[in-house]
Amino acid sequence: MWYWLLKFAVVAPALVFGYAPRWRGREHLPRSGPFVLAANHTSVIETAIVPFAVNRRVTFVAKSKYYRGQGAKGRLLGWFLRAIGQVPIDPASASSAQPALDAAREILLGGGVWGIFPEGTRSPDGRMYRGRTGGMRVALPLGVPVIPVAVIGARGSGPWWTWGRNGSRRIHVTYLPPFDLSPWAGREDDPQAWREATEALMATIREVTGQEYADRYPTPEELHARDNR
Repeated sequence: MWYWLLKFAVVAPALVFGYAPRWRGREHLPRSGPFVLAANHTSVIETAIVPFAVNRRVTFVAKSKYYRGQGAKGRLLGWFLRAIGQVPIDPASASSAQPALDAAREILLGGGVWGIFPEGTRSPDGRMYRGRTGGMRVALPLGVPVIPVAVIGARGSGPWWTWGRNGSRRIHVTYLPPFDLSPWAGREDDPQAWREATEALMATIREVTGQEYADRYPTPEELHARDNR
């Protein structure tokens, strides 16, 4: 109940009046059955904009630190994430990855929709960074559709109430046709296949976004600089 109430009573007005986003390719979204929604990641606002046009509940993995925020704002964010059923994960802990992937499998086996940002974190500079293989580690063995999502214009967008006063521009979200997993048939449990499929998925998204590619993960220093701008 909370998911739909918050989506239309809180998120919808903020998106429509704050960012005036445009969504394309909704015809590629399965109306039933499980699937994975995989998008590039340059801004916090993408966690709301990417799933908004999907007429089904989408569950993302969220950093566990957001559930433990201090002060009224932090507590409100933690409550919001719990209310919409997001899955917490500590990105600094390798041991936390498996429970998150297990939770994703349960979502998909139950016919649900799992949302991911393969890069694992927001880009520190607008480039697309190397994707993590967790999405393919789950999707390939299950054989569920993977819908690539290309987001353009989100980076640099400030809070919705500053629209028009901080250089924000219209955000475009494109849902692409289902990603072809057939080249990796029979290799569903092969880590090399997960890597190859992830790289191909990111290239598909990059063809639309036009982002420069950095074939590495962001450094802690780059992420620290991003968070302190």
